Amino acid sequence: MSANSSSVKFFILATLGLPPTHIYPAFLFGTLTYLIIVFCNSLVILTIALSKSLHRPMFLLLINLPISDILGASGFFPQLVFSILTQNRIISSSACITQAFLIHLYGAGNLLILSAMAYDRYIAICSPLKYNTIMTSNFVIRIIFLIWFLDFLLMTILFALTLRFNICRTKIEDLYCNNPTFQKLSCGDNRVSNYYGLFITCFLNGGSLLIIGYTYAQILRTCVMNNNTDSRKKAFQTCGTHLVVFLVLQINSAFTIISHRFENASPFLRRACGVSILIFPPLLDPIIYGLKSKELKKSIIEFLKRQMGPTK
Repeated sequence: MSANSSSVKFFILATLGLPPTHIYPAFLFGTLTYLIIVFCNSLVILTIALSKSLHRPMFLLLINLPISDILGASGFFPQLVFSILTQNRIISSSACITQAFLIHLYGAGNLLILSAMAYDRYIAICSPLKYNTIMTSNFVIRIIFLIWFLDFLLMTILFALTLRFNICRTKIEDLYCNNPTFQKLSCGDNRVSNYYGLFITCFLNGGSLLIIGYTYAQILRTCVMNNNTDSRKKAFQTCGTHLVVFLVLQINSAFTIISHRFENASPFLRRACGVSILIFPPLLDPIIYGLKSKELKKSIIEFLKRQMGPTK
């Protein structure tokens, strides 16, 4: 995938503009943020994996979200904190391509995972009597396999189309490497890559929006018609949390991708939205789901107690 990009050995990322007095605080903040993201998301993964009571469709789908969040954070933070410490914004071409691939894999993966989770909630709330028949273990495994297969396939084709031409410029106007930037730096005619990028943007963002819009409309209708106040409250809490997470990712990712196609778009705003996608969802997802899901919260507390308890 990187063979035709060997015309350049390195790229120069946009400057962070940090004064000398802010270098170490920024380094500590970035490192601490990354460690918190990895710890919290790993805690959710381990809790779900080791708690048999959570081996149910909703949590089996949920476990993929922290996996995706760790991928995105790992693609962004290590290079960022290293460049803060060294004050060197040069990144090798192989590292840049790897970073871009992981970040795009994370963004697309989260949209697909959240769509699958919305479908699960739709069946659970709108057709509770059919839930166990529809959401079987085999069906959930097929959904998870399809999510990751589609994610890897779409991103591999995207980068293969973009990087088939030589890249003859090195200056990147963003704080991290990404496919739209590679298109701008390419020497060849990248119209096919550009059209494909638009297609997967519409497919992923538009498709997930349609799925979540439809399922949540049906959930809302069911909740309004439901006379059980406790069930209605629980449904609104679960879906409200899910909707907030989705909208944050949807709005920021759509703006970041589309803004690359308009010359008059503010680079500062694009960078801010792009970075926020890589910080807030991975940081807040495990906290939001851990606090809102009583079962997950209880299992996390029990897991931590077992790990920190005295050995006999």
